[in-house]
Order: sequence, then C-alpha cells, then structure tokens
Amino acid sequence: MKAVLALKDGTIFEGDGFGAEKEVAGEVVFNTSLVGYEESLTDPSYKGQILTLTYPLIGNYGVRKENFESEKVQVEGFVVREHQDFYSHRKAVKSISQFLKEFGIPGISGIDTRMLTKKIREHGVINGALITSNGNIDKDALLDKAEKLKDYSSIDLLPEVSVKKPEFIDARGEKTIAIIDTGIKLSIIRNFIRRKINVYRLPYNTKPQEVTDLKVNGLFIANGPGDPERAVDAINLVRELQSELPITGICLGNQIVALALGGKTYKLKFGHRGTNQPVKSLKENRVYITSQNHGFAVDAESLDGTGLDVSYINLNDESVEGMRHKKLPIQTVQMHPEANPGPWDIENIFDKFVKDLRK
Repeated sequence: MKAVLALKDGTIFEGDGFGAEKEVAGEVVFNTSLVGYEESLTDPSYKGQILTLTYPLIGNYGVRKENFESEKVQVEGFVVREHQDFYSHRKAVKSISQFLKEFGIPGISGIDTRMLTKKIREHGVINGALITSNGNIDKDALLDKAEKLKDYSSIDLLPEVSVKKPEFIDARGEKTIAIIDTGIKLSIIRNFIRRKINVYRLPYNTKPQEVTDLKVNGLFIANGPGDPERAVDAINLVRELQSELPITGICLGNQIVALALGGKTYKLKFGHRGTNQPVKSLKENRVYITSQNHGFAVDAESLDGTGLDVSYINLNDESVEGMRHKKLPIQTVQMHPEANPGPWDIENIFDKFVKDLRK
C-alpha cells in the first residue's frame, strides 16, 4: 500500500502503508521510548492522536496480548521509520501490521520521523491526516481534512475510553477503592490487585453519591486523553469528596485534582511522552527516571490557596509532576508509576496510597 501523512501546516510525507487501508485524522505527537510499542498503541491516553515513535525499528518482537493496556488499539494512526513484520519473540502471536489491521488502524513507514519530531518540537503538536490505500491518493483532499480537524482541546474523548457501567474486581483484600475510569491503563489495576486492594472500576461520569454508596476506603483518578477541563464530572466528584476519602490521581488525574481544588492547567508545547523523563522529589531531594504520556500540565502558580503543594517537578522544564495536600490525604503524580513501558522507579506511589487507606 501507499501511504501519505499530511500536516495542517502543509507538510506532506509519502511512505509505505501497513496495517489497515483507511483514512484517519488526529493530533500528531511523538514518543521517545526505545521499547513498548504494544503498551503505547493500546494506551487510552492516545485516543484522538496519531502516534509517531522516534525509535527507528518497530515490530521486531511482534505483539503479545499480555502487554496490552486496554482491549484494543487506541491511537488513530501510527507513524514509524521502519516497520518489521518478521518477529522473533517466543510469546508473540502476530505481527505489528496484522495487529493494526485487526483494529482498523492505518500505519505509515519509510518517512523521516526525525524530521517530523523536530518539527513538532520546534512548532508544537499539530493536527494531521493519514491515509493508506492501494489506489490513488488525493493529497489536497487529505491536507484539507487536516486543516479542518477540530482542535484537540475541543473534543470530549472520555466517553470513548471509559467503561459504560461499574465493574468490581475482587482481590480478596480488606480494603476497597473506587477508580474513576477516564481511560485507565490495565497495569494500574493490576498493581492494586497485586497489593490485595479490591477495585470498583467506575465510568468517567460517576456521581459523588454513587461513590459514597459503595462505602469504599479510597478514590483513585486515572489517566486518560484530552483536555482536563473537559472532565467536568470527575472534577466535581473530587471537589465533593476531597474531605471524605483518601484520594490519589495520576496523569490526567493529577490535573483533575488540581482543577477540583481551584488550580489551573495549560497545554504543553509538545508534551512529555517517553520512558526517560527526569523527575525530582522535592521532599526527598532525589531524582527519578519516569514513564510519561501527557500533553497538559498543572500551573504551579495557580495552586496558592488550594491547599496543594508541589511535591515533584520535571527537571527538563520545571513543570509540576506531583502534588500533596497540606492537611488532607490527597496525593497526585503526573508520571506513570505503573511504568508499562518504562522504569519502575516511582512505583512506590501505589504503596503510599495503600498506606493512606490503612491509616
């Protein structure tokens, strides 16, 4: 197949198509991880985005279901320098091209992903349209689609990634938490199950009284896609229950907690997406290498009067990477402590939350 990626600024990339024969559009972003394309492709936080990987060779270890972070591919489209259908991992069951085709996702390879990444770093994330086809491709029509695509912040993506009704996962533990599913990665749930914490997985628009009626011991706000200001129901939920339960939020959850308590958020130029983001704990005076996937951040100056203190900062741009409440058992982090893919340096965030539950 032929493939073309058109950017809103008029840039056209022509390459080879793989995966599904399809036309899609989305915000084009890049991830710098060296491994973990299975986890990235199935991460709900990428909903609405066309993902570019900076590592040049993708597909050599195939696809293994045990590494999925959701039940399907979540990205709108996939952009790589070289894709490899020959795989050699003993647990792999299919190639990367077969995997994308199964879920109707197009991919393009054979383009200069370094140039694309440098463009995004210099000018910021940009809307784009991608098409794969065995026939002729109308580049002008594709470019028109990229130009007319709605701004990422204007789209409410939570209904597309959240569970539709409550689910209960019994870990046979003494404590139970409610997780607000704004696009949660499955490895986060696995971390709680491993710690013998029972889980209610609840829809993104769950009401405060519904959580109260469950008589849980804590509240967890998950990761997810889109502008945090669109998570109106989750923001209201945290605002109403902030004095009732221990609360932990990660990624989008970090931003939701800040907004609920009176803070503000802003969009980063090109986001933090990779497995080598340096984060400093202000309390410990210690640096952690972390896994991240987000395009928005909390405004540190807006936290005055919220009761929240900054607990972690990103050493690349000094953006907020975590918060802790002065009086209430509320903690958040912007990075991913479950780290799939990525280093497990910050996994102790789960243990801190469990400790709050048991107090």
